[in-house]
Amino acid sequence: MSRSCSRAVFGRYARTTSPSGNSARTTNRLSRARNRGWAAVGPEGTVVVLGAGNGDGAALCRGRRREARVDGKAHRGVADPTVVSDDHPRSGGSPAGEGRRWQVSQDDRVAGTLLATAVGDALGAGYEFSSSPIGEVDMIGGGLGPFAPGEWTDDTSMAIGIAEVAAGGSLDPDAIGERFLAWYRSSPPDMGNATRAVLGSVGTAGQLAGAAAAMYARQPRGAAGNGALMRTAPVALAHLGDDDAIAAGARAVAELTHADPLAGDSCVLWSIAIDRAIRQSRLDGVWDALALLPPERRERWDRALDEAGSGPASRFAPNGFTVTALQAAHAAIQLTPVPDARPEAHLVDALVAAVRIGDDTDTVAAIAGGLLGARWGASAVPARWRGMLHGWPGYDGEDLVRLAYEIVGDRPG
Repeated sequence: MSRSCSRAVFGRYARTTSPSGNSARTTNRLSRARNRGWAAVGPEGTVVVLGAGNGDGAALCRGRRREARVDGKAHRGVADPTVVSDDHPRSGGSPAGEGRRWQVSQDDRVAGTLLATAVGDALGAGYEFSSSPIGEVDMIGGGLGPFAPGEWTDDTSMAIGIAEVAAGGSLDPDAIGERFLAWYRSSPPDMGNATRAVLGSVGTAGQLAGAAAAMYARQPRGAAGNGALMRTAPVALAHLGDDDAIAAGARAVAELTHADPLAGDSCVLWSIAIDRAIRQSRLDGVWDALALLPPERRERWDRALDEAGSGPASRFAPNGFTVTALQAAHAAIQLTPVPDARPEAHLVDALVAAVRIGDDTDTVAAIAGGLLGARWGASAVPARWRGMLHGWPGYDGEDLVRLAYEIVGDRPG
């Protein structure tokens, strides 16, 4: 059995309660047969095994699905009901046609956050700064590395640095800075200009924020690149459900390399959006974050989000500027229809749309991937892409799943 099947961990199939309210025996007959099973809840409460131990995983890899009925609906601990919100008066709700039948566990959405960040990154890597792709978009490799097919770039590598520290229970800036410097000293082939300038100017992690602030003072127009936004997804995982902590953490981590307040703003906005996708199954949570920004910049961001929702997405290139990068990712998600029959396919469709915008394709797709994975879950990531993933520091896709669970304090098995 391939590794991608043997270690799949996507949404725990847990204890349920019968309609009468009586405690039911653990309904996981599938995992009882072979070690521990893992599942997502699909249409009408059908549990679809996405990975399992020993024999069940092999059956999945051969294309056979094992299903079980759980009282015809999702239960606490198995999956959360789909929530489509129109709370913000100008959000326009979720993308057109968002499927209400696709339900996936919060565990799966946690796992999807880092996994789909890397998928978007690796998908866009081969098209970075080239003309917008016309034909099929796939993990072709190449790009500025050149990177191997399925290999992620600086976007995911820096996110991993944050995630590894967050898995230890904090977002300590010095510890994150040490991970950034370890990555920098590995001589990565692709790195943003602001990040390179800051990391290359210090001897210790404790000097990073000061160096970033000094660069902003010297070159105000050079400190609002997308290099902080691209790596912000782990911040949401570290403080799920705590808006103030997410906002403070997102800004502090951004300021390690990007001192322009707009860079911090973009990280606050996107981290809150990821929190809402994980906890409330929403793709429009970015609007909730406006209240967490300084009043003098809220109107600017409100206009930027309106522009992104109006499209076309192609207008948001070039997208090295953090505001435009967020607009590009937001547009790719909001303007891509959600298929009625297979709503989870929105993840792939929107990632492809992000790459087709062009310019900094890996970064825009990585940004979009963090939110799409948080909404649709790791189970929406195609198995072939998941199996291809790899990159610094010697991780694969399953390591990203493990890391995501460790951040939220939920360690399977």
